[in-house]
Formats: sequence, C-alpha cells, structure tokens
Amino acid sequence: MESIIFDLDGTLWDSRQTIAEAWTTAVQEQGYEERVFTKDDIGSIMGLQIPVIAERLFPMETLERRKEIMDACAREDQQMIREQGGVLFPKLEETLKELKKTHRLFIVSNCEDGYIEAFYAAHGLEAYFEDFENPGRTGLSKGENIQLIMERNSISSAIYVGDTQGDLDAARHAGIPFVFAAYGFGEPEAYDYKIEAFDQLLILT
Repeated sequence: MESIIFDLDGTLWDSRQTIAEAWTTAVQEQGYEERVFTKDDIGSIMGLQIPVIAERLFPMETLERRKEIMDACAREDQQMIREQGGVLFPKLEETLKELKKTHRLFIVSNCEDGYIEAFYAAHGLEAYFEDFENPGRTGLSKGENIQLIMERNSISSAIYVGDTQGDLDAARHAGIPFVFAAYGFGEPEAYDYKIEAFDQLLILT
C-alpha cells in the first residue's frame, strides 16, 4: 500500500496519565471539587468523540455546559501534554523513520482540535507525517476524516492502524484494510491484520 494512516491514542502513544491529571484539574476548577480521573477512567473512553465522552461523564448537564467543561479539559490537557508529553510505544520513532522511506504517513484521531499538534510539540514527531485530521476541526466522524485525508492527499491505497472498535468501523467506512494494534486499549470484533508491537509494521508493510 502507498500510505499508512494512524490512530493516535493507543496506537502511537499512551497519554492516559497526563490526560487524567489534566482533566482532574480542569473539572475541579469547573466546580466538581471531588471528581478525580484515573488512567483507567481515561482508557475506558479513549477513541470516542468528545460529545459522546461529555454525555457519559456529565449526563446531568446541558449540552452547553458539557461543552464548557470539555473545552476546559481540552485547554488543560493540551497545555500539560505540550509540557510533559505521554508515553511513546516502544521503537516508535525508529519505526516511523523506516516507514517514511517507503510510505506516506498520516494521523486521523477522534480528538479535539489542537491535540495532535500538542503530541507533535511534546515529542518532535511532526516531520514524519504529511497531514492529520480530527473531528474537533472538521465535525466529521473518524471514517469521514479518513476519507477526507485520502481525498485531500490523493491517496490511492492505504491501511488504517488503530486499536478500538471505533477504529475498525472507521476503516470499514473508508473502505480500507484495518490493522489492529493489539498492544493498545481496545478489542475490536474483527481485523484484517494484527500487530503485537509497533515495529511489526515493518514486517507487515
């Protein structure tokens, strides 16, 4: 295949602890003084779009109030991610360097606008990727954003690498093969290929 499109959380890195700390700070400042997020809490909602996360976490609030809270969480997590980053999966940069010699690389994630840029800023990996997209910027689903990336960059052949059912669904929507990152956070019901470690992409591709 010509191109590889990646999910971010659970595929390229683990930012759960940083986000847990950031969101705890943000929601406490928003009036939820006793609310504390753990790494596992964040892991359970990774891969979902922000409005869905907001509904799960704050079902009692209005849509306007949920947005206000999640915007505060986004501001805090992007600042903390830029400052302290997350945990890159083993051999990530070495593998990206090798993959870029023969493939075009992209990111499509279900995150807020600015999150992928924070990932780049924290770990200096922007040079490996040609383009990225997310629903925070487009308002589209992950599958639609994959299609958008492919259209915008004239991609004729690609795979999508991710770790959740939502990633599988997105790849199916876009009509491209799905590579299951089994070291991540989810358990999709099916996949076309499976990798147990990030550097196994070198063998697969």
